Amino acid sequence: MYKNNSAAVKRNANQENIYLVPQVGLFIQKQRTVLGVLNENDQQKRSLSQAPPKPSGIIALDTDNGFTSAKPYNTSECPATFISNPNFSIYMEDEVQDEVEVSECNLTSELETKLGEVGSISKPADDCCLFLDLSEVSPMLVDSSIRSQRYHEDFHLDYLAVEGYAEDIYRYLREAEEKSRPKFGYMKKQPDITPSMRSILVDWLVEVSEEYSLQTETLYLAINYLDRFLSCMSVLRGKLQLVGTAAMLVASKYEEIYPPEIDEFVYITDDTYTKKQLLRMEHLLLKVLSFDMTVPTVNQFLTQFLKEEGIGGQMGTLAMYIAELSLLEADVCLKYTPSLMAAAAFCLANYTINKAFWPASLAAFTGYSLVDIVPCLNDMHKTFLQAKFQPQQAIKEKYKSSKYLRISLIEPPATLNLHGLI
Repeated sequence: MYKNNSAAVKRNANQENIYLVPQVGLFIQKQRTVLGVLNENDQQKRSLSQAPPKPSGIIALDTDNGFTSAKPYNTSECPATFISNPNFSIYMEDEVQDEVEVSECNLTSELETKLGEVGSISKPADDCCLFLDLSEVSPMLVDSSIRSQRYHEDFHLDYLAVEGYAEDIYRYLREAEEKSRPKFGYMKKQPDITPSMRSILVDWLVEVSEEYSLQTETLYLAINYLDRFLSCMSVLRGKLQLVGTAAMLVASKYEEIYPPEIDEFVYITDDTYTKKQLLRMEHLLLKVLSFDMTVPTVNQFLTQFLKEEGIGGQMGTLAMYIAELSLLEADVCLKYTPSLMAAAAFCLANYTINKAFWPASLAAFTGYSLVDIVPCLNDMHKTFLQAKFQPQQAIKEKYKSSKYLRISLIEPPATLNLHGLI
């Protein structure tokens, strides 16, 4: 499905990375990166051009009426028409499942309390969400001309490896990662979604990230937000993509200089959800995560390890590829801490390229020995071996490009020779 050229130009006019390239006065048309509604056959992604069918006999979650209850809706009704009193199930720490009412009025009053001192808060005409009027608050004006300026690709401020502070930064990130981890095994408590559905969603988020040339860190943040949200909220399959889209929206606002606009995120869902629904889900996501958006990721740790060793090129790219592959597997990326996953990805890439594992310098820097890394290393190795057989191929296709040195074409080692090392 295609949009007309003028609409495509308008949508991307103010983004950091424009994916439509002018050629002789024309713009290249691209197909939507859309997912569609996850159905009963969760092993297969829908065709991008196929419109999502009307749901049949599943539970509908209302994103338009305050998230206060849920029940099955009649298939004769419009899929966008829900009951007026929906509810989320929240899993408590003591394993007791309670019904917690999250009403719009409560969210509104709390936000008014927090933001009232900063600027004016008002309701839009469609009564869909709150917004902060920065025109009366900020003394800074954004010069739109800088949007067209491109930074030199070789210029990058490596804040993780600042001389004299790298060890302190690493120590802080290790402490912080424990506080922002999703719950391992949360999928067992989800009544309507499965691990394979999560894999399909993550695969789609990778496509979205590439479509809009988002930062790698944005993708990792979005998946962290998604898993933390699903750790405590039960979500129905018809709304799983909405949660993932909201997570990517928030991550883009956090990490990108010029994130895609909200209309873009509605567009990539093939208009499965409305702007109003997406804004409400963003509101709920922030509320559930307590606005705690600053979290350590595998990407941060792995970048620091590679910088410490002065490694880039083929091995560094391979380590990044292996780390991203693990995002598809909930049993891997939720079982281990981000720092341990980064160490395992480094070891596996190093062994694949150099037939070596964990250098002594990184063992001293991180406090991880090879013995500590081996369980995660073995799980990552299995994921690496199975990559070409998985139905989700977005990451493999991404790393086939020359931009990533076609690194996904490298064959993984059949076995890991750890004899005498542990």
